[in-house]
Amino acid sequence: MEQSKKTWIDYYKKYGIYIFLAAVFIFFAVAAPNFLSSKNVINILRQVSMFGIVVMGVSFVMIGGGMDLSVGGQMAVVGMLLGYFMVNLKMNMGLAIIIAVIVGCAFGILNGMIAIKLNVAPIIVTLSMMLVLQGVAYLITGGYPITGMPEKFVLIGQGYIGVIPVPVIIFTIFIVFGWVVMNKTYLGRHIYALGGNKEAARLAGINVERLTVLIYAFTGFAASIAAIIMVGRTNASQPGAGSSYPFDCMTAACLGGISIAGGEGKISGVVVGVIILGILDNGLVLMGVNSNFQSVVKGLILLLAVAIDCYQAKLKSK
Repeated sequence: MEQSKKTWIDYYKKYGIYIFLAAVFIFFAVAAPNFLSSKNVINILRQVSMFGIVVMGVSFVMIGGGMDLSVGGQMAVVGMLLGYFMVNLKMNMGLAIIIAVIVGCAFGILNGMIAIKLNVAPIIVTLSMMLVLQGVAYLITGGYPITGMPEKFVLIGQGYIGVIPVPVIIFTIFIVFGWVVMNKTYLGRHIYALGGNKEAARLAGINVERLTVLIYAFTGFAASIAAIIMVGRTNASQPGAGSSYPFDCMTAACLGGISIAGGEGKISGVVVGVIILGILDNGLVLMGVNSNFQSVVKGLILLLAVAIDCYQAKLKSK
């Protein structure tokens, strides 16, 4: 009996997410008006790209046994700084982007350092940082958005290379980078080892502290790149930007097979999880479904994904 349960879980882990993707796609293709139109497909890809870049960073942290709920706040502050530098201070676009990315990485490094040096649970550190950064984003301009970005900058979010939107190309680069690192390098193996058993990783000679800071820094980098794209796409810096990202990123990662306990998951599964959430968001909007109901759906998906992950861990422990 126990063996059959284990087989079912293994079957779900291998094929379940792809079946879910096909079911969601077919449902909205039939039920949502204009879902399959080329304009809407491009819109989904664009939206998924911003979100997916952040999920890539969060996935690295989660596989390494951590958690980052501060990505929404990081995006808001980085976006507001970009607008303030380029519009209010008339700073060179390239310099403004470099400073914004450095600030984003610094937020990630700070998260990692606090978690390690003060031995505070990552979920508490990043939840606190999320609240701090959300407040900072509103303080920069007193809560007012900044509009009127340089025309060249807007191309980052709205432009195309051939027929492919620029954000999609950037997301693809992140996917390739993530897959190569996690599947083909010692760094990826060390991240899996860190998430699997931190003390065992330390005894195996892995510099646990440096690796932890590195993966949090990468998450900050990913959040800052997504913020740049978001500001370019909307042609505005919004202090509330990215507010839904922390839990949406966790949902996509868990749905894609990343274990909440760390040490398990694949980049390919994460990409499918991102696409599923992107299709859900878009399809429900096209159907005119209340945004509050969208939150209910995503909350249930997160609960289900984590419950299955915990159930699998329980079977393994037996």
